[in-house]
Order: sequence, then structure tokens, then C-alpha cells
Amino acid sequence: MRFKKPIFNPMTNSSHTYTLAFYNIENLFDIENDPKTNDDDFLPTSAKRWTIKRYQNKLRKLGSVISQIGDEKAISAPIIVGLAEVENKNVIEDLINISTLKAEDYSFIHYDSSDERGIDVALLYKSDSFQVEYSEVYSVYLQNDLGLRDFTRDILVVKGKLNHETLYILINHWSSRREGEDETLYKRMAAATKAIEIIQGIKVETPKAKIVVMGDFNDNPDSKSLLHLTKEGNLYNPFKTVWNKDEGSLNHNFKWNQFDQILISTNFFDPENTLTLQNADVFNNKFLTQYHGKYKGQPFRTYVGKKYKGGYSDHFPVYIQLKQS
Repeated sequence: MRFKKPIFNPMTNSSHTYTLAFYNIENLFDIENDPKTNDDDFLPTSAKRWTIKRYQNKLRKLGSVISQIGDEKAISAPIIVGLAEVENKNVIEDLINISTLKAEDYSFIHYDSSDERGIDVALLYKSDSFQVEYSEVYSVYLQNDLGLRDFTRDILVVKGKLNHETLYILINHWSSRREGEDETLYKRMAAATKAIEIIQGIKVETPKAKIVVMGDFNDNPDSKSLLHLTKEGNLYNPFKTVWNKDEGSLNHNFKWNQFDQILISTNFFDPENTLTLQNADVFNNKFLTQYHGKYKGQPFRTYVGKKYKGGYSDHFPVYIQLKQS
């Protein structure tokens, strides 16, 4: 069954309900040229005319979104936010210092990957709630048709304590379907296999580890790659029941997809566990959508092709809420 949003009860102790989110923020590039990456589309002189004004407008919009992710029971911004499509540390620092996020006092973890476009994953976290103990990135090894290395985003792994409960968080951004879903499936299967290897390694060290796997997987919950990850990683995917024909995290050719997901290890359901899953959903409030026209209700994006729209992202954020007893 699908997790429904809980009815708000003012007598409930909300201080122990934690929101964890993931958001593909669609090409958060600064306006500086990086000669090591293919960032030429996001420069003031490019066809997209990516100016400081447009950059700052996107930061304000993203900050507004992140500060609100959750349902009516959430009394603060998420304590953990996985991000995809950030160019570097500079853009993350600009984001967490924007006026709508400054008071949230986020810290962050980011590593530069070897992705051709220079986009990476990152983690925002509130250090008063989540104390980071360790972080590392793992590469996904791919080859192109010529047998050469095909570089993609790394998987970021963060270990920390959520109010004395140890959590491992894996942040993913798997290869896109741009060249065809079937033609690129092997890339996402390779990423799934790497994630499983990471999970198995964690369990060797900590057999009862609680693990959260989040990301833009560029596949749906019923895709071969996600089914492989769920089964072999011994994970539960609440977004299997969130996704339907009228709702998802992104829309392509008027079809909803649920590429953005957050999975949890099945030991979250053990009777002795103090952290329980309360809710899982897509954060698709109306202000994030296109208001009118044939694309009404779809994500309000920053660009459509090279045409500037001034929106937020081509993805909606997703989130889960954990309650600690």
C-alpha cells in the first residue's frame, strides 16, 4: 500500500520526525569557465546566456524549494538532502548561503567526479541532527563502444549518526537514457551492481547497518536495474507505490516517470528498530509546476532546450520521513 501523509496532530512530538530528501536540481553551474569540463553551455557568452542574474535567480528558487520539502507535519527543512547535478563546491556554498536557506545552517559533502560535464552529487546536512563520521566516493566503471573508459558520476557514501542511530547514506546519479533506454541499460546495471557491492561491504563491517539509498536512477521502480538493486541489496522501495500514471518526479513525452527514489534497508522494519518509516512522497506543490498550457502540472524547468524559462528544475524533489521512538 502507498504511504499516506499522516494527519497533523499538534500533540505529536514532531521533534523526532526527520525528513530526508533528494533533489536533482538540473544543471546548477556557476558562470565561470572550467577548462577541465564541458560546461560551455553555462556561460554568459553561450547560446543559453547563463548570466549572474539567472544564476542567482535559480539559487533563490532552489533555496525556497529545499526549505519547504516535506508534508504538513514537517516543522523544519529536511535534515538531509541529497543533490544531483551540482558543478562544484562553489555552487553548493552559494546555495546554502542564499537567504532562504541561510538560517537552516546546512553543512555539505562534495567530491569532484570525472563526469564529462563536470556534474556531481552532494549531500546537505544539518550537523545538529546528523553528525557525519565518514564519507567516500566510489566510481562506476563503464566502457564506450571503442573500449575506452566512459566517465560518469560517482556514488557518494556518507556514514553518520542521526540522534545516536548510525546511518549509511548512498547518493546516486545513474547514467541517462539519452541514447535509448535499452541501449543504455547496461550502464545503470553497472551502477546498481556497484551500489550492491558497497552495501554488502557495509554489512560485512556492520551487519545490522541501517542504509538509505537515494538518487536519480534514470530508471523507474519496476526497471531491471532497480529490481536488481532492491533484491540483492535487501532494500525496500516505498516509491513503487508512490509512482502512478498521474504522478512521478519527472515527465517525458507526457508520461510520468519516477526516476528519483529513496530506498531503505529492510531492517528498518525490525521490531526492535527505533527509526520507522512514516511517509514517502514526491514534493510537487503547485508553485513547482507549470501553471497553464499543455504542460500544465509538469515541473517548471530552468530551460527547455536553449530557451530560458526561469523555473526550478525538470525534476520534483522526493522525500521520506523517519520517526524515532
